Amino acid sequence: MDWTGLVFETIDMRSFSNLWFWIALAVFWSSNSHWVLGVPFDMVGRARRQGGQAAQDLEDMVRIQVNRRLFIAEQAGLWLVAIVSALLAMLASLGFWYDIELAQALFLLGFPMALVGGLSIAAAARIRSQNLTGEALCHKLAVLRFWVQVIGMIAIFVTAMWGMYQNLAHGVLG
Repeated sequence: MDWTGLVFETIDMRSFSNLWFWIALAVFWSSNSHWVLGVPFDMVGRARRQGGQAAQDLEDMVRIQVNRRLFIAEQAGLWLVAIVSALLAMLASLGFWYDIELAQALFLLGFPMALVGGLSIAAAARIRSQNLTGEALCHKLAVLRFWVQVIGMIAIFVTAMWGMYQNLAHGVLG
């Protein structure tokens, strides 16, 4: 076997039959549920348990992340929505109309993440407008994390079902 054949056999170009895709999917959703609004969720638990400096650190970090996200949304929000929508439409068309598996995989990663992004912007706006601190802030971050995890579980389930279908339809038997 030549070198390029070995590389392409090791890095299977079909997304849903590739172990690396499933590892990336798991890491992707694991990190998204841990980093809520760009803040590691263990800081929320520490702030709830210890209070004091840990709570102040959480509030400072959330304030920085909220201001950063809302600044980007205010300055480039319309362009970001247009670009993300166009990319998702392109991936959906290439993936499901033209049957390009890589585009399907990227769409199944990107679409739920767009939902999480919108949810995060809405939560950031609510945190700023209500000036949440202390336990109310911790509760808001916990609720946001819950919904990110729900979206992640649904996304993983749909991706797994679609991936199994693709592997059965286009795999060894197809």
